[in-house]
Amino acid sequence: MKPSATLFDEPVPAVARASWPLPEPALAYFPNARSVSDRDLDAGAAIHLRGGVDVADQQGPFGHVPVLLDRCIELLAPALTRTAADGAGAVVVDATLGAGGHSEGLLRRYPGVRVIGLDRDPSALALAGGRLAGFGDRFTAVRTRYDGIADALAQSGLAATRSVDGVLFDLGVSSMQLDRTERGFSYSADAPLDMRMDPDLPVTAADILNTYDKAALVAILRDFGEERHAGRIATAVLRRRASSPFTSTAELVELLYEAIPAPARRTGGHPAKRTFQALRVAVNAELDSLRAALPAALAAVRVGGRVVVMSYQSLEDRIVKNVFAGATASRTPPGLPVELPGHEPEFSFLTRGAERADTEEIERNPRSAAVRLRAVERATERGQE
Repeated sequence: MKPSATLFDEPVPAVARASWPLPEPALAYFPNARSVSDRDLDAGAAIHLRGGVDVADQQGPFGHVPVLLDRCIELLAPALTRTAADGAGAVVVDATLGAGGHSEGLLRRYPGVRVIGLDRDPSALALAGGRLAGFGDRFTAVRTRYDGIADALAQSGLAATRSVDGVLFDLGVSSMQLDRTERGFSYSADAPLDMRMDPDLPVTAADILNTYDKAALVAILRDFGEERHAGRIATAVLRRRASSPFTSTAELVELLYEAIPAPARRTGGHPAKRTFQALRVAVNAELDSLRAALPAALAAVRVGGRVVVMSYQSLEDRIVKNVFAGATASRTPPGLPVELPGHEPEFSFLTRGAERADTEEIERNPRSAAVRLRAVERATERGQE
């Protein structure tokens, strides 16, 4: 049976594992349980075996290495150095700040560049703010989802359109969030069923499991997790919560073992990954946010400006692909031999399809195995309000 297309799941040598003790239910039902972030798996981590469970040694003060950092900088460089080799006057929006690894790379490489970092997670903002404090007013942090680009630019004294030279997205949940077991993102550690990237959000994963009707649960599992057994899982959830509400990730892992047929549990990766992804996406409205964020990012860059997006699962990558295809499409009627003035594409592709990490990058940084990178450059002023 082919693995699900929900995640770009391919075999990765030397996969890092959870560094905390796994709960008994997880060990009993999923003895090979992995906790691998779809975005921020620690790079270059040494792998050890401890009681049969791989453990990743955290290296470096911030616990992760940015995916494809050199390639991202290479793609953004022409836009940042148009007026000065050190990037003086150029502005980049890091729409997914996280621990600040990509922002730090840009700030160090180009001493004149200004970076505006966005994140909805106050813990991430605190960590990145401390990490980047030495860059002074060249770095500005704004607490917002990445679809809040226009407001973040306004707070930073910039216009919502044609005011920046680059926008970078590194989508997905970060290792920093996974490592905070109380956040409930990981299926390899027992924790409250939370999964909120922003702790001020009103709905948790437990709220969804304990209050949504069967149709809504099936839709979430099917649409956000591409879970083939969505109906079986939803039925089991309703049966379980009738006697006792869900409170912990271990309870959900146990239920998934019971609900998913044995042949499906043995193939296609960890049986809990699709359900956990679906709940996380629903709690944080990730796909809706991305659909709104990409047009805002495209609008924000001036001519010659670039937008770079790294995604780690097919639902996100499909959205990026479709938005970029629309932005690079000509409005000249089909069949005409020349491009009509004013009808040329607003953007041009910088990548042929989605770029992948090479073997060297994956060996250095295992979490890059799943990445799909797409990038475009603004070619005209068309579309300006």
